[in-house]
Amino acid sequence: MTSDAATPLAAELIGIDKEFYGVKANDNVNFLLERGQVHALLGENGAGKSTLCSILAGLYRPDSGEMHISGAPVLFKSPKDALAAGVGMVYQHFRLVANLTVAENLALGHPGLDVRLNQKELQQAATELGQRYGLPVDASARIWQLSVGEQQRVEILKLLYRDAQILILDEPTAVLTPQESKVLFKTMRQLAEEGRSIIFVSHKLDEVKQISDQVTVLRDGKTVGGVATADAEPKDLARMMVGRDLELPTRKPSEDIGSVMLGVSDIHVQSDRGLEAVRGMTLDVHEGEVVGIAGVSGNGQRELAQGLVGLRPLTSGSVELDGVDITHMSVLSRIRAGCGYVPQSRLGMGLAPGLTTEENLALKAFRRPPYSKSRRLVASAFRDNGEREIKEYDIRGVRPGLPIRLLSGGNLQKALVGREVEMSPKVMILRSPTRGLDVGATEAVRNQILEQREKGVAVLLISEDLDELMALSDRLLVIYEGEVVGEMPTEDATAERLGLLMAGQREGAS
Repeated sequence: MTSDAATPLAAELIGIDKEFYGVKANDNVNFLLERGQVHALLGENGAGKSTLCSILAGLYRPDSGEMHISGAPVLFKSPKDALAAGVGMVYQHFRLVANLTVAENLALGHPGLDVRLNQKELQQAATELGQRYGLPVDASARIWQLSVGEQQRVEILKLLYRDAQILILDEPTAVLTPQESKVLFKTMRQLAEEGRSIIFVSHKLDEVKQISDQVTVLRDGKTVGGVATADAEPKDLARMMVGRDLELPTRKPSEDIGSVMLGVSDIHVQSDRGLEAVRGMTLDVHEGEVVGIAGVSGNGQRELAQGLVGLRPLTSGSVELDGVDITHMSVLSRIRAGCGYVPQSRLGMGLAPGLTTEENLALKAFRRPPYSKSRRLVASAFRDNGEREIKEYDIRGVRPGLPIRLLSGGNLQKALVGREVEMSPKVMILRSPTRGLDVGATEAVRNQILEQREKGVAVLLISEDLDELMALSDRLLVIYEGEVVGEMPTEDATAERLGLLMAGQREGAS
């Protein structure tokens, strides 16, 4: 890769190699980042994007290759070294201390501050920094009190407080509403105009076109190529990412919608803080139907899903599955009754990070044959069924004994969805099933959802992604502050109509 000699380089990575468990995550990768540039890094899940960024941010050390910052060779031994050189990264899973305030998190580990902090000065500095870059936060609030979008702002402000000149943002819009994404893009452009450089890791091609100046694509750990964003169309970028033409699947109108399979009547559910998060919600989902629930994050989606699958008690109301009252059933009894669940959190809630892929695929079925016999687990059943499912659901990067946490996000999601499908559910409840996935993994997950619909499964799709909801849902509900404020066939929905409802304006109101 070459750059105009007159254009100063913020960072240059040459021939970067990095291997994990015998698998090359980066294979002779080259990457150039210019000053004052928003540079998008594209690729499928597992293509090596996060590994490359983590090397530049000092979390990993490359097996071979060279790195230069502002023309000088560097070899970071830790993120501390990278920060000292002006390079910082905002990860998908935030590195914040929940019980500390925003200001305290900004100061944490700062080499230029005394052990005794002046809280007033620190909070004032945090507030001014947030105002300057359009990222307002309550500097005295504790992290656990903030929304996910506000927590991300704190992560960015931490880097700006250290005067980072290169900011790496790994899937930053995956946790944001469309409105929050617009604010972030404005901030990114402001930072670039100041001469800072941004590496923007994303799977959303429309966002890449909107905000970036340059695009570099990785595939299978290798550099496929780079192109000026203005010269690339989304379909061309998608082809570079997956190596083939790709079009995301959408539902076709169906006349085969059957009887009510999931019936929810006037349920109330409390949040972790003891506040009412779901307020008298009533809905139903029929056989062979996908019902989408739209809403800004934090309006009761988490509590609704957990209440339906038994992870959170209902204050009142009832839930029926195929005519059977499951309101007071245990989680295991609901699974056996035919309730499938794909949570938003893949690791921890959905999968056991320390277990292998084969073991995770059997987590809901290991109590029964062929996995168990005479109260003993049958190792060959885990291996044989695991190999079949890994192939059937195209779960890549699996190695014998490899913990599932080391797979990419797309492959984690394929494993999670595949496990639920293997249980032959009557109802599937999915929360943001394609959040953070590349176009190839999104295609696979969408196909699974639509295949379940064709088999007569009742699907409840809870998502903040309006494009996903419009593409897959037969019917849409909009929730605001834990209540249903609108319902319509998908054909009658528009982004403007949904946006107003998501903001709390009921239809018919002035």
